[in-house]
Amino acid sequence: MAKKSQASNHENDYDVNLKQLQIELVKLQRQIISSGSRLLIIFEGRDTAGKDGTIKSIVEHLSPRESRVVALSKPSDREEGEWYFQRYIAELPSSGEIVIFNRSWYNRAGVEKVMGFCTDAQYKQFMDSVNEFESLIIGSGIKLIKYYLDINKEEQAERLKSRETDPLKQWKISPIDQQAQIKWKDYSLARNAMLQKTSSKLAPWTVINANNKKLTHLNLIRDLLSRLDYSGKDKTLLTVDSEVVMPCPPLGKKAPKLAP
Repeated sequence: MAKKSQASNHENDYDVNLKQLQIELVKLQRQIISSGSRLLIIFEGRDTAGKDGTIKSIVEHLSPRESRVVALSKPSDREEGEWYFQRYIAELPSSGEIVIFNRSWYNRAGVEKVMGFCTDAQYKQFMDSVNEFESLIIGSGIKLIKYYLDINKEEQAERLKSRETDPLKQWKISPIDQQAQIKWKDYSLARNAMLQKTSSKLAPWTVINANNKKLTHLNLIRDLLSRLDYSGKDKTLLTVDSEVVMPCPPLGKKAPKLAP
């Protein structure tokens, strides 16, 4: 009974903490709408790292008219012939809007690189130009925040297995996910190169240790809120766990210790 009670208290603590943070997110959105600001949040990470659930915890109580989640599918034949960044530009936030990219142009630095969906020349061109592209976005007045959700290999294996057995998660299974464990080391190398070369001073990466889903949700939201100005901010709610939230240093410097 004691163990059950402790588990119940932990669940209640999470629910209470999340609700408090979601109230702060509503305050933030109100500020963005009234000021005409534009906020773009990029989510990247390992397969099964919990991007969908984390994004849901952010947008759950936001106004859907002023917030969008963008998860683009594979490019069409027409889009394949366009400038690589072109289809993403149409999805950038307008005045008073929050946009979250559930995967982004960084597909080229991750899955496309590892799975051979782009050429070496295309990958190099992307890596050489993405920082300049993001500086143009920021220069236009858009606030850009980038998160990479990282998990260890054992946790990923458990979550992949859960997808196979849980009928509510069947839609998440894809051939690419099934390569995640086989190509684990390749993904690690691609991740490290991406973080090292694209964590710019203007748009640094923040790595989230996402092995615990609830801690991921709470700490990522705290970090997000702590980095933005809005009226009525309750700073007492925004202390992050340094074991979960790991800011990446600027270009070329050593990144946080991540799952190998």
